[in-house]
Amino acid sequence: MTSPEANPAPARDAIRYTLWQLVLYFLRLGSLGFGGPVALVGYMHRDLVEQRTWITEADYKEGLALAQLAPGPMAAQTAIYLGYVHYRILGATLTGIAFVLPSFFMVVALGWAYSQFGGLPWMQAVFYGVGAAVIGIIAISAHKLSTKSIGKDKLLWAIFLILATVTIVTESEIAWLFLAAGVVTWLWRAPPKRWGGGGLAAALPVDMAHTGTWMATLDWPLLTQIGVFFAKAGAFVFGSGLAIIPFLYGGVVTEHHWLTEKQFVDAVAVAMITPGPVVITVGFIGYLVAGFPGACMAALATFLPCYLFTILPAPYFKKYGKLPAIVAFVDGVTAAAVGAITGSVVVIAKRSIVDVPTAVLALLTIGVLWKYKKLQEPVVVASAALIGILLYPLTHP
Repeated sequence: MTSPEANPAPARDAIRYTLWQLVLYFLRLGSLGFGGPVALVGYMHRDLVEQRTWITEADYKEGLALAQLAPGPMAAQTAIYLGYVHYRILGATLTGIAFVLPSFFMVVALGWAYSQFGGLPWMQAVFYGVGAAVIGIIAISAHKLSTKSIGKDKLLWAIFLILATVTIVTESEIAWLFLAAGVVTWLWRAPPKRWGGGGLAAALPVDMAHTGTWMATLDWPLLTQIGVFFAKAGAFVFGSGLAIIPFLYGGVVTEHHWLTEKQFVDAVAVAMITPGPVVITVGFIGYLVAGFPGACMAALATFLPCYLFTILPAPYFKKYGKLPAIVAFVDGVTAAAVGAITGSVVVIAKRSIVDVPTAVLALLTIGVLWKYKKLQEPVVVASAALIGILLYPLTHP
């Protein structure tokens, strides 16, 4: 009996791209992909599934479902899984690094500037414009995901609406509801006549070791404390950067008193105005607490669990993913994920749309992206940043 790990990779002639091309794509997405996790997974679908056809719709849905079932940042886990699809562990590792590294270096640079110059007042003006535009970007991405992933299935639309409503009301993503959605769809479409021996093990317990550093002169007790805290953030928080922010606030500001409330808000703003995964704000926080070693420890401790929680179950998803029960389960989880993503648009809008100009900017972004479908998001974000710099002094005298 062969193990899932023995499941061979597809023949090279069946793969439409090289590993180097995929790494370059995620390096670019990590450098220019604005809008947070919802927009990022939308870009992956648009670019890799629709336009380049490197990844099949089924593989993409499996990756999105696994990212929702396992703890950790959704966009990074989806990227890691898409790297695993054809190039297994090497592909998962390189795509994950390529996706995270550009934004990590950006937030470290901003952390250095923040520490040297006593804050970044211009960030408020930039975020004023960018935050509103990001709502439009996310709304378009959520619309595309819902129409592609759910179609006309009434059960999936019901799950979508329930999860969207719950996310809006609770302002959080409730992990067990994703599991429940998968189970309900599985039982409705393919009720088990006999048990086939597994395949639903979507999240495996991982014992994450403490991550050491390379210099004996470092503040080991503080770095260990940072590593333990951010490992818990990466290992026990489900969903997107939206879900991890309250957890980080409780530990960084309330429990450990590493940052003030204003510093934490600035850290979140840095994550929103830089490309790549929103959860990279941990690098900025780590830098403010313990310099570059702190940034490295915080980022590594946050992303290592999500990497392990993706590559360990991935062979089981690949081996059992075509069974009718698993297909139904994944469809249910995907509908729940897209519902939660759509609900998060409303939640984020409450924080980003604060007056008439930001509301107009959000609606204008939706209209422009709807009409000009090939318009690159970085152009929209840069334009919104300039508008924010011009408008913020007028609206906040």
